[in-house]
Amino acid sequence: MADWTPASWRSKPLKQEVLYEDQDGLQNAIQRLRKLPPLVTPHEIANLKQCLKRVAAGEAFVLQGGDCAELFDYCNQDMIEAKIKLMLQMSLILIWGANKPVIRVARIAGQFAKPRSSAVETVNGVTMPSFRGDNVNGFEATPGSRKPDPSRLVDAYFHSAATLNYIRAALSSGIADLHSPLDWGLGHVKTPAIKEKYEKITSSVTDSLRFMRTAGLDTARGIETADIYTSHEGLILEYEETLTRPSKGHVGSAAATQPAAQKDKEFYYDLSGHFLWIGDRTRQLDGGHVEFFRGISNPIGIKVGPTMQPDELVALLDVVNPDKELGKVTLISRYGGSKIADHLPAHIKAVQASGHTPIWQCDPMHGNTRSTPSGIKTRNFTDILSELRQALEIHRAHDSYLGGMHLELTGEAVTECVGGAGGLTEDGLSERYTTFCDPRLNEKQALELAFLVAGFYRDHATQAKVDDTAV
Repeated sequence: MADWTPASWRSKPLKQEVLYEDQDGLQNAIQRLRKLPPLVTPHEIANLKQCLKRVAAGEAFVLQGGDCAELFDYCNQDMIEAKIKLMLQMSLILIWGANKPVIRVARIAGQFAKPRSSAVETVNGVTMPSFRGDNVNGFEATPGSRKPDPSRLVDAYFHSAATLNYIRAALSSGIADLHSPLDWGLGHVKTPAIKEKYEKITSSVTDSLRFMRTAGLDTARGIETADIYTSHEGLILEYEETLTRPSKGHVGSAAATQPAAQKDKEFYYDLSGHFLWIGDRTRQLDGGHVEFFRGISNPIGIKVGPTMQPDELVALLDVVNPDKELGKVTLISRYGGSKIADHLPAHIKAVQASGHTPIWQCDPMHGNTRSTPSGIKTRNFTDILSELRQALEIHRAHDSYLGGMHLELTGEAVTECVGGAGGLTEDGLSERYTTFCDPRLNEKQALELAFLVAGFYRDHATQAKVDDTAV
């Protein structure tokens, strides 16, 4: 890829660009970031890519979730642990249901920036820049707070580093040990049906581990810890460019089989996170974001919305993955419950005909956002559930594999999405509505979705056995 460099995106038109008045401050921040060590390693990224190859082949499942937009204040022990535990709980449910490994990819340690539909907003008669995330400007609705501040890019790096440091420490200290899954607790979940389902699964796991321990077979590292990879939208390219570093030859398991000609070839990895995605607002074929993403060796995601034409989707895959590398691209569909049936089938057929084999992942959150009469943004759990269920059924009907789900969630007992087993209504949204951007599922609602997907695959496996017996 001789015509690509980490900075070649600068020659392309750019959507969602941040306009910094303080250009000297921006250059100072960029120079400082270039000197700092990477946040993740090429070997970790290569390991994730190997895992994602199994997902693309239908042999594993991806659970991706976390905050809509992280705040620097979220970098604390309780909130980090709550997210880790929720991801572990959900993955345990999915493993039980799908009988497949679950790859955990958190929206954490870098998900600070958010695209906005408008660059400005008017608050109390004063027009000011929109809140673009903690790594760009402040949430407080004043012109001074909303002025883009390039020093926040450096702050974002250090908050990401601190978050990653604690995640690694918690995992190495046994937070994910399957010998004691009930130690993860159910936190704020009080709905009897959900508690009963979860406790049934953990009881089954505990019985299996007790047998393994008795037989002396419980020495594998895999039951004492877990891998959690990090992800974020690659939106602020000035930041991403500084952490994109070259590595000679392939790394990880791919290094052993690489052709001799590639051993001295430079591969570029964006070491700000393991997995990055292109948003639905920044996927222009001739745009700066696609230009940047086509050159990095990370596994990447592409948000696919109702405005995406099938031929455009194939053209985008050809640009970012011309070699049709398995596990390289994840297509994150986000249509809305009322639109998915009109768009997903055509997208699946176009991709199947193209020869690409991406991972398909359902994001049932972004297409189902609405505002209450009083102006509060929310999502209805019924709509989220509907889109996810339809995605499962449509992929199955088209001989395609839905390999993952992508959720905005938190381990906190927030009241941001209405519905679910807790019966949250619009009147109850104000009880604990804490998001600074889009509404998130709380722990109870997230576990409900995990049970839905687990049940779908478990029922499908049961039906397949019945069909085989009949034959």
